[in-house]
Amino acid sequence: MSSSRRFLWLFAVLAGMVALLWFFWLAPDSKGPELVTAPVERGDIEDSVTALGTLEPLNYVDVGTQVSGQLEKLHVEEGEQVEEGQLLAEIDATIYLAKVEATEAQLENLQAQLADREATQVLARLQAERQRNLIKLDATSQESVEQADATLRSATAQIAALKAQIRQLESQLKEARADLSYTRIYAPMTGTVVDQLANQGQTLNANQTAPIIVQIADLSTMTVRTQVSEADITQLQVGMPVWFTTLGQPDVRREGVLRQILPTPEIVNNVVLFNALFDVPNPDGKLLPQMSAQVFFVKAAADNVLTIPVSALKPVERRPGAGADQRYRVQVLENGEPQPRVISVGTMTRVSAEVLEGLEEGDEIVIAGGSSAPPAERSQRRPRF
Repeated sequence: MSSSRRFLWLFAVLAGMVALLWFFWLAPDSKGPELVTAPVERGDIEDSVTALGTLEPLNYVDVGTQVSGQLEKLHVEEGEQVEEGQLLAEIDATIYLAKVEATEAQLENLQAQLADREATQVLARLQAERQRNLIKLDATSQESVEQADATLRSATAQIAALKAQIRQLESQLKEARADLSYTRIYAPMTGTVVDQLANQGQTLNANQTAPIIVQIADLSTMTVRTQVSEADITQLQVGMPVWFTTLGQPDVRREGVLRQILPTPEIVNNVVLFNALFDVPNPDGKLLPQMSAQVFFVKAAADNVLTIPVSALKPVERRPGAGADQRYRVQVLENGEPQPRVISVGTMTRVSAEVLEGLEEGDEIVIAGGSSAPPAERSQRRPRF
């Protein structure tokens, strides 16, 4: 290698070493990673379990018919408000009215027969008494006395049989009149007609199942049926606060209390979901059946407290016997330099944490770009060669 080329090679090596020395040794005050900070602010914090739910009326009833026949008149329509006892629909009553009239006629016939048998019984009783008086005077035969007694007993038996037939027919008449009354269908409760399942003129068959004509619901109180995953259901407790929003009113927060957790789950696409129910008043009527709800079950909450981002928290070594000591280490910006500080926190979410002690409102904390070591230790660091 020529001397000139060797000189150029040595010069390049020396220049690189000088540059490295300048960067690592002679420029210790050069800026490191840029600090990202956030202020300690006051606000509300809430730790909750989220789920999706569907609204349904708390109280509702399916109004059907107990008799078969053509739906002759339907007096209400879907969305109409009805009162308890209001006439809703009428089934063609021709057959049932005829059955009532026929049974009444049969009953009148039996009652007439009964009157005739009772008159016969009176006559038989008189004849039997006459024969018993005559036998005492030896003015008649024993056979005549026995025949008169038999006639009286026969008349009495016929009356008993007729009375039994009358009771049976009276029972049939009650059934026929009940069927006739069932042709007029009345509202069992006050509410709103939320669904209509039969049309006027339609023939309904009640022999196997009771056909439903309309569904009436009380929309003044709604139930939110929420499906909660098996991973979150253990965090829920009956009586805990809960709130939700709907798709149509995302800014309106409606609150309730968890009423019930059903023990039997539903399995949807191999996912185990439990139904959690709570009720909410609906005075303005804006909540309707089958609406979707974004639900939040509140495990813990704090209002108007100091909060910081969770990303600023670093765990500290737990002290023996400290239990659930919620203490963390953060870096606070003081005179432009991050300083470590141990703080206590309360309610935490995935985003924010409540500060119980260790920080004041307005403090700037480092959430990225800082070093966890004190400034004195950082200033003594030297590069390793």
